[in-house]
Amino acid sequence: MGHLSFLTRAEIEELGPPTPEDLEETGVSEALLHDLALKYVASLADATSALVAEKLHLPCVLIEEVLYSLYREKLIEMRLQSALGVTRYAMLDPGWERLLVLETHNGYRGPAPVSLADYTYMINLQAAPSQPASIEAIRSVFSDLVLPDSLLQTLGCVINSRSSLFLTGPPGTGKTAVCERMNAALSGPIWIPHAIEVDGQIIRVYDSNCHHTVQKDRAKLEHDRRWVEIERPLIMVGGELRLDNASLTWSESSKYYDAPFQMKANGGTLVIDDFGRQSVSPRELLNRWIPPLERRVDFLTLSNGKKIEVPFEQLVVFSTNLEESIIDEAFLRRVGYRARVEMPTSSAYIEIFKRAASAKGIELGEGSLNHVLCKYSDEGRPMKSCEPRDLLNRVKELCLFEGRPLRLTTQLIDLAWKNYFGVTHSFETHPSKLAAAGQGTAIAI
Repeated sequence: MGHLSFLTRAEIEELGPPTPEDLEETGVSEALLHDLALKYVASLADATSALVAEKLHLPCVLIEEVLYSLYREKLIEMRLQSALGVTRYAMLDPGWERLLVLETHNGYRGPAPVSLADYTYMINLQAAPSQPASIEAIRSVFSDLVLPDSLLQTLGCVINSRSSLFLTGPPGTGKTAVCERMNAALSGPIWIPHAIEVDGQIIRVYDSNCHHTVQKDRAKLEHDRRWVEIERPLIMVGGELRLDNASLTWSESSKYYDAPFQMKANGGTLVIDDFGRQSVSPRELLNRWIPPLERRVDFLTLSNGKKIEVPFEQLVVFSTNLEESIIDEAFLRRVGYRARVEMPTSSAYIEIFKRAASAKGIELGEGSLNHVLCKYSDEGRPMKSCEPRDLLNRVKELCLFEGRPLRLTTQLIDLAWKNYFGVTHSFETHPSKLAAAGQGTAIAI
């Protein structure tokens, strides 16, 4: 077990991970810390112990100890020794030689990593929100969507159990919108490390493109800065997903690994959108997820063939337009919940339209909603939950272009309808008349 294993959930939430007081408490080998410190002495123009400590996100007193070891090995020299943290260092020839060897198998430069044991303990400790979601919280999270109460109940059970969900329904019924909001019901931030170390190899975990840091004034609180406090992550992958995306990614240029998307989703929500549209077959994709869904652990393979066990602690949602009947029943039995989103009724569609218009600041003119419903009826077109938003976007763009007030009229509905569903554009006035009137030049194609 790592040195964090004695901590409780309440202590982590209040104080964060504690600062290591000696090198052993970092959970990683001193040799690795020596290598990282040497890289920064080589790359910093003014390599003070304070600057190296800042780069490694470790206390200065520990980095002074590391740098002094490098000095004793005659890899670096002291240029100026004064107050703690102001000692300056420079590379010696043996140090440059060591650096060349290091860079051939590990080019990582960044905050010092944590151990796999500490990472596993922290993820398991924080995986479940400290407070379950209430029905009021669920209604608040989905307040901008019009959903049946029965679906809200199912979603609440999925969120609190942190189980998996197989969500089906026709295109345009709001499945993706539902998936995006589920994560917001998982309360409380979590701590994740910048990177973890396994057998001298580095796996980068924190990704600014996926993880959003929590802005808190922790200046007065001492905590291990190798860890970052983030909002519970929402990771969405779609038709571009391939099986190799779920493996560790080795960078040949940087010489370290990047964690796969499911590992970055730990503590939050993983959405596999457009399931069945990937280049890999649904059966292969499902077989990849069955073991971690059952055991809540995933196995990743290093380039040397060694397998490592990492937590698989996230709410997993499979969203698809495919029918359940074509999905392997063995997989569906392992999915915690199933739900289907249907096309909205006329009354639900009107409510969606009203909410979308209010959100966009568009006033609904008299008879405008009836005109919209009549157009669906006249064309025999099914109503989809996404279409009020899309049609109103076209309306707003027309108003902006023509300098109109944001008020929905039947004329604007007709124009937006044509722009959204498509229409043939033809000359209503003969081109020669337009040219003669000085209104433009007709171009023959």
